[in-house]
Amino acid sequence: MCGRYTQTQSGKDLAEAFQLTTEPAPPPRYNISPAQPVSAIIADHEYRIFQWGLVPSWAKDYKIGYKLFNARSETAAQKPSFRTAFKRRRCLLPADGFYEWIRTASNKKKQPFYIHLRERPLFAFGGLWEQWEGADGSYLETCTILTTEPNELMEPIHNRMPVIIPTGEYDRWLTASPFQVQGLMKPYDADEMEAYPVSTLVNSPRNEAPDCIAPLES
Repeated sequence: MCGRYTQTQSGKDLAEAFQLTTEPAPPPRYNISPAQPVSAIIADHEYRIFQWGLVPSWAKDYKIGYKLFNARSETAAQKPSFRTAFKRRRCLLPADGFYEWIRTASNKKKQPFYIHLRERPLFAFGGLWEQWEGADGSYLETCTILTTEPNELMEPIHNRMPVIIPTGEYDRWLTASPFQVQGLMKPYDADEMEAYPVSTLVNSPRNEAPDCIAPLES
């Protein structure tokens, strides 16, 4: 799964990496959590802000989104909660790292790890997004991050990892048919990734500072 991530780079970096027509101004984020607003890119290189946690258009209650912040790539095309978005509304979610937890030897506490690409460039999770209107006229645009099986780096840490879309495949992910993007939903090359333990500061969504990604002192 993917329940926390970072996006600390500038709007200029986002505009260059995703060929945006305008330069956004997002604040640096060191501990992005479900139910929070996140940066996203949709078709035609349009920058949007979505709430993290997908609310299907047919849902009676927006709170279902609290549970749908991830979607399994193997079943997203069939699941009622995700299949329409998978067919029509795929998105890219910019990031420069994410967190995952592993149980310690005592099995009483979980140790957080920070995972990123080598050289720490911007990258993009494969995501889905939806539009929802409540009975009271409220309106939400929400998203979810797709997950896949772990690569060799992630396997000792967790049994799932987020889908990372290669840089040259952004347009394909956003505009091609569902059949044509199946091959993109696979574990990312482990040789291009690194992981290290960090402080339990990241355990609380209230902690939002560079200290969250600082390597744990031995």
